[in-house]
Amino acid sequence: MEKAKNIGTTAYEAELNEKIKILKHLLENYNDGRKKSLFCLAVNLLDLQDLNAIMKQLAGTTATETPIKEKAATAAKLFNESAEKKGITLKLRK
Repeated sequence: MEKAKNIGTTAYEAELNEKIKILKHLLENYNDGRKKSLFCLAVNLLDLQDLNAIMKQLAGTTATETPIKEKAATAAKLFNESAEKKGITLKLRK
């Protein structure tokens, strides 16, 4: 809510819509059945700028014929590296 107050509701809504598109793309193209929680956490906790940078890296490093498990592992590695730089842990606390 604080971010919506700072940047305005219209800009915040646009940012959330962009994050939704990224999450849908990740779930459709990089989910090996075990990465849904990781992707949801990453999209929620990382900045849009970081997410866009990771998506560009994924587009450049994974081909369409690459097996889904390799694509998922590459995506997980990039998200975890980016999160570590920000001091964020992408694990659910139960």
